[in-house]
Amino acid sequence: MSITQSFRTFRQQTRVEFREIVDPLLAQPEVQKLDDYIQHVNYTRLGHSLDVAYLSFCIAKLLRCDSKSCARAGLLHDLYYRSDDLPNTWEHMKSHPTQALENARTICDLTDREEDIILKHMWLANLSWPRYKESFIVTFVDKACALRERMFGMSKKRITRRERRLTAAPMKLKELA
Repeated sequence: MSITQSFRTFRQQTRVEFREIVDPLLAQPEVQKLDDYIQHVNYTRLGHSLDVAYLSFCIAKLLRCDSKSCARAGLLHDLYYRSDDLPNTWEHMKSHPTQALENARTICDLTDREEDIILKHMWLANLSWPRYKESFIVTFVDKACALRERMFGMSKKRITRRERRLTAAPMKLKELA
């Protein structure tokens, strides 16, 4: 097996594993409602959260951290329903993690690690120091995704394709062969 084929197989297995973790959460109407909110210029909050969840999951796997917690908390870290077209204030930056955590607790059981990730993902703004390395992973991935979304303002067509790929019906193992 060539390096390219090995990488392709690893990527497909990683996607399947990621989907098994986040699909139960994506089925929740509270999470689907995030698709109605714009985040960082013209990107939906669901699209942003999926990107943060997937990249955090991959990095956590590479660093041998708790990738499941990174995927779940990455998806739920911005689970609040306030429009971002209002000015971003320090108050909002400090309060939205608490709102997201409260909303996440209503749709699923969270581990202490997942709660810390959601609550501390804005630690640069609210100075609450994260307890787990996974919290740092999601925090920095969130900042990188936000910067990319603001700087390069992805087009609506690109967003739709990406979200369709990540939120489509669960992949079957036969499709990956």
